Amino acid sequence: MTGDTLAARAGVDAAAASWRIRLSGHRPRVGAIALLAAVAYAVLGLVKLASFRASTFDLVIIDQTVRNYAAFRPPYAPVLGMFHGRGMDYLQLADHFSPAYALLAPFYWIHDGPETLIVVQAVLFAAAIPFLWRFTRRVLGVAPAYLVSVAYALSWPVSQAVVFDAHEVMFVPLLTAIVIERYHAGRMAPALLAMIGLLLVKEDMGLMVAGFGLCLFVMGERWRGAMCAVLGIGAVLLTRGLVTAVFGGDAKDFWAYGHLGSDIPGAALGIMRDPLAALLLPFSEEAKVDTLFLLAWPTLMLCLLSPLSLAALPHVLERMLSDRVQWWQADFQYNAFTVVILFCAGVDGLARLLRWYSEDDGKSPAGESEADGGKSSAGESQADEGRSGPDPRHAQIKLAWSVAVCAVALTLVPKFALDQLYHPAFYKGDPKAAAAAEAVSKVPSGVTVEAVNSVGPALTSRATVLLWSPTPRGAPWVVADTFRWEYPFGSLGDQLAKVNELQGQGYVKVFERDGYVVLRR
Repeated sequence: MTGDTLAARAGVDAAAASWRIRLSGHRPRVGAIALLAAVAYAVLGLVKLASFRASTFDLVIIDQTVRNYAAFRPPYAPVLGMFHGRGMDYLQLADHFSPAYALLAPFYWIHDGPETLIVVQAVLFAAAIPFLWRFTRRVLGVAPAYLVSVAYALSWPVSQAVVFDAHEVMFVPLLTAIVIERYHAGRMAPALLAMIGLLLVKEDMGLMVAGFGLCLFVMGERWRGAMCAVLGIGAVLLTRGLVTAVFGGDAKDFWAYGHLGSDIPGAALGIMRDPLAALLLPFSEEAKVDTLFLLAWPTLMLCLLSPLSLAALPHVLERMLSDRVQWWQADFQYNAFTVVILFCAGVDGLARLLRWYSEDDGKSPAGESEADGGKSSAGESQADEGRSGPDPRHAQIKLAWSVAVCAVALTLVPKFALDQLYHPAFYKGDPKAAAAAEAVSKVPSGVTVEAVNSVGPALTSRATVLLWSPTPRGAPWVVADTFRWEYPFGSLGDQLAKVNELQGQGYVKVFERDGYVVLRR
């Protein structure tokens, strides 16, 4: 080995060691950002739960699932099974293939209740921040890494996800952040493990794995890309076509494309008949266009310059091509599936833009890490900077973009759920909350109760909760609301008529206050 080679290797090792030392100094600060984010998310969810603004669908569904896992029982979700007319022993895996919920079981040994789900979900969303910080630090620098991390913490997709009960999406930002950051660091094993973890979150996460495969293929990793695409598509076909049926599900439950055809072959035929209409379908509704814009705007649209955005494409198309209105909108949790991917794509998009600018200007893009290739380690990137130094203009542009990204996140806060945290009225809750709490106290522990949608979460830790609906379930206890419309009734009048019907069937009213009615059979 020559002296020059030894010197070069020593330089890389020294740069890597220096980077690790500097990184250790940032850990408390990054940890503080993640901790503050987790606390904010948890407060948002816990206040909603305590003030009877959480909902049976979906908080009780997940609570029943995890409680059964914690007791080493199959993941029965009776509230979901009875709602679909499939019995009390209906498995959650028949509805959504989410075995990842089993990972939450140990937390129920500490506290058995939906509060645990809310806190763990908050921590998981915040846990993506260190990986996003490391990726951004490696590509753009320290200051941009902090600003982008704060922008993610304030981002509207995360805000909407944490405010709407708890969902399997809680696992996805962390896993996608690990996939991207570890691949970019040249650590393929943890990136692959995180991809496999995605397949255990939900039956359609294979589409996201296939999207990562498409991204790798475009970036020149053709063999790995093809393997990831095959893995992802195969997982989707296996879970939707076989696994959910084994657990008692029906593939028709997941079909949300009736306007295209009755099944996959029918939809493919419909698209071939009118490809232009299919191409325009993701932009066919104002809500779709608004959501698509809101997904790209937090990065100032630069995510569109990066092949990383291809990882989000299949999941976004799955939603925008569907006939389910809630999938298109910005109000629910679905946008949180792709939020980390798009932030990383924005970081990579800016790095690519600067490299293109340097090449057009006839200058070497010194100091830029290989954000798209995933070949360079942190130490190599720092060694490159030590040899040639970054372009000062690039540093200014990176900082300016990061400040703008953070500013955009701040301007969107008042339009979404995090806005509630600094309004005193949010903590006061509904004036009817005291009546709801009293109604809940009238229901004995250990019974089966049909509860109105907003009351179910308060009962689920000590009773078997079913959703009160127009279809009778025969539960010995019923908690109804006659003053406020609640899902799944068509109107408030239907709810009042249902209470009268139950009384005619022999139920006795044992409590009534502010519209809440408790009935015992």
